[in-house]
Amino acid sequence: MEKNLTTGSVLRTVLMFSVPYLLSYFLQTLYGMADLFIIGQFEGVASTTAVSIGSQVMHMLTVMIVGLSMGSTVAIGQAIGANDKRKAAVSIGNTVTLFLSLSVVLTAVLLALVKPIVQVMSTPEQAVAGTESYLTVCFLGIPLITAYNIISAIFRGLGDSKSPMYFIAVACVMNIGLDYLFMGALAMGPVGAALGTTLSQGCSVVISLVFIAKKNSGIAVKKNDLSPVRPAMGQILRVGVPVALQDGFIQISFLLITVIANSRGLTDAAAVGIVEKIISFLFLVPSSMLSTVSSLGAQNFGAGKPQRAKRTLAYAVAISLCFGLCIALMVQFFAEPIVGLFTDVSRTDGQDVIRLGGQYIRGYVWDCVFAGIHFSFSGYFCACGKSMLSFLHNVISIVLVRVPGAYLTSMLFPTTLLPMGLATAAGSLVSVLVCVIAYWMITHPKSGAQRGSYAGR
Repeated sequence: MEKNLTTGSVLRTVLMFSVPYLLSYFLQTLYGMADLFIIGQFEGVASTTAVSIGSQVMHMLTVMIVGLSMGSTVAIGQAIGANDKRKAAVSIGNTVTLFLSLSVVLTAVLLALVKPIVQVMSTPEQAVAGTESYLTVCFLGIPLITAYNIISAIFRGLGDSKSPMYFIAVACVMNIGLDYLFMGALAMGPVGAALGTTLSQGCSVVISLVFIAKKNSGIAVKKNDLSPVRPAMGQILRVGVPVALQDGFIQISFLLITVIANSRGLTDAAAVGIVEKIISFLFLVPSSMLSTVSSLGAQNFGAGKPQRAKRTLAYAVAISLCFGLCIALMVQFFAEPIVGLFTDVSRTDGQDVIRLGGQYIRGYVWDCVFAGIHFSFSGYFCACGKSMLSFLHNVISIVLVRVPGAYLTSMLFPTTLLPMGLATAAGSLVSVLVCVIAYWMITHPKSGAQRGSYAGR
C-alpha cells in the first residue's frame, strides 16, 4: 500500500498516480449521473429536478469532507516522504477520530435542517417533497460517505491511488443495479435514488475495511494513536480547513447559481441541474490533478525535494490545459445531444430543457480550461503547507465575479442561459491569475532565509 513517490520520472509518476485517481473519480461521479439518467427514464421533470437539487447539496457536503481530508493526505504524505512511519501512524489515527466525530455531528444537524435547506434552495413547488425525501435518506448515510472518503485520503497519502479505485468500482456497479431496482421496478422515485447511493457507499466501506484488515501497509496504527494529539491534529486542520472552506464557498456559489436558475422556472432549474452533473463529469481530469499534485508534492516536500514538486505542478497544468481545451471545443458542437441524454426529448418540457441546457453548457464548459490550472496550483499550495492561498483565490473569484456575474447575466438575459455559463468560467479565470501571482511570490523569496523556510515546509 505504501509507495515512495519521490524518485524516478516525474511525468511517469504523475501519470501512474493520477490515472487510478481519475478512474476513481469517474466512477464516483457516475453515481450522481446514473441517478439523474435513470430517474429521467422513469419519472418526470419534477423528480429529475428533486434529484438534481438534492444531489447538489450532497455534492457540496462531500467535497467539503474531501477538502478537509486533504489535510490528512498531506500530513501522511509528508511523513512518508520523510520516512517517519510513527508520525504517519499518529496522523492516520487522528484522522479517524476527527472524521468519525464530525460525521455524527453532521448527521444530527443536517437531519434537523432538511426543510430549511430545501427552502433556501428555492426548490420549485413540484419538486419540494421529492427533494426532502432524497436529502433525508442521504443525510442518514453521511457516516458512510465520510468513512469512504477518509479511507481514500489515507491511501493516497500513502501513495496508493489504485486501492480506492477498486473499492468505488464495486460500489458503482452496485449503485446502478440498485437504481434500476428502486426507481424502475419499485418506482420509488427520488427516495430510491438516495437509497441506492447510500447502500452502495456502505458496500465500498465494508470492502475497504476488509482489504485493510488483510493487507500489511507497513504502518502499525495503535489504539493510543486514536487519541487526539495537538501537533498531528493541528497539521491536519491547518491544511484541511482552508481547503474545506474553499470547496464550501465554491459549492455555495454553485448553489446560489442554482437558486438563481430555480427562480427562472422549472425547465431552467432542470437544465442547470443536468449541466452541473455533466460538468462534474468533465472535471475529472482537473480534480485528479489537484489530488495528484497535493499527494506527490507532499511526499517530495517531506523528502526535501521542492524542485521535483515544482515539476509535478508543471506537468499537471500542461495535462489539464490540453484536456480542457479539447473538451471545451468538442462541447460547442455536441451540446444539445449531450444534455438530451438526461431528459425525455419526446416531451415538450424535455425539449425546452435540452435547448436551455445546450446554451448553459456552451458557456460553462470553458471553466474546464481554467479550473484545471487553478486546481493544480491549489494542490501545490496544499502540499507546501500554504492551503490558505487556495482559499484566498477562490473567495476572490466567487465574490468578485462568479456569483454577481451569474446574477447580473440572469437579469440582463432572461431568455438564455449562455451568459450565466460564461460568468462561471470568468470566475475561474480570475482564480488562475491570482494563483500565478501567489506562486511567483512564494517561489521567489526575498532572502535566503525565506528560501530555506519555504524548502523545508
